[in-house]
Amino acid sequence: MTIKRAFDFVKILEGNSKPRSSGVIEIRGSYYTPVVYSYLHDLFEIAGEFVDGFKFAGGSQRLHPIDVVKKIISLCHDNNVYVSTGGFIERVAVEGPEAVDMYLEECKNLGFDVVEVSSGLAPIPLDDKVEIVKQVHKLGLKAKPEISFMVGAGAGTKIANYKPKLRTMKDVVNEIESYLKLHPYMFMFESEGVTEDLPSNKWRTDIIETIVKKFGLKRWMFEAAEPSVFKWYLKKFGPEVNLFIDHSQIIEFQAWRSKLWGDPDIWKGKKIRYKK
Repeated sequence: MTIKRAFDFVKILEGNSKPRSSGVIEIRGSYYTPVVYSYLHDLFEIAGEFVDGFKFAGGSQRLHPIDVVKKIISLCHDNNVYVSTGGFIERVAVEGPEAVDMYLEECKNLGFDVVEVSSGLAPIPLDDKVEIVKQVHKLGLKAKPEISFMVGAGAGTKIANYKPKLRTMKDVVNEIESYLKLHPYMFMFESEGVTEDLPSNKWRTDIIETIVKKFGLKRWMFEAAEPSVFKWYLKKFGPEVNLFIDHSQIIEFQAWRSKLWGDPDIWKGKKIRYKK
């Protein structure tokens, strides 16, 4: 269905309609700020066409009444938005292997579409994560392994006197190649240690560019924790880049992606006059 928008005589980059295979945008649900059903309903009303996925961040689904989780998942599906677990499996793994199986079964029963398999905080061995990906696929769900360059990354970790330690590219490549054999839905690129909470002159864009050069752009979803970061991704890779952003950023993001506002290139070389 074509949506008629206000002021549609102003030319912008419209992009592809959903479901999209590139330019996929996933938004964060409750964590830093709550995302209640009524808010999400109204957000989808004005910006649902720009949202492809919804993530329950930081294990927040464990804090919700089960009926609310079902209601939110149903709302997302009604708006052609897939639902991701976020990295909750890192916390579930503390309870043991049986809990992981119970978790995956409940994800399926509740209607989750994507299971993120991460170990930024929890030191889950690679062999175990591979087995989890296999089990996710066995249940008919989509697996999204998270790739982190920083040891102990995730959950907005900010620890006094914590000295970040980056993994080697060789180690990360080995992990990615182990997953590739299983044909995961997509990879999630964790931003901590690369761009998150860092001044732009400290960003490790060389890591991002190496990963894209070696494995391509389409299979990656990059975390863009701040607007300055998603603006860099758009300028570097264009509107087809897949990004994970906060729910509060979706309008500013779409304004930049559609070349509606903000990007100085919109006005570059244009003769701006009113007098006819």
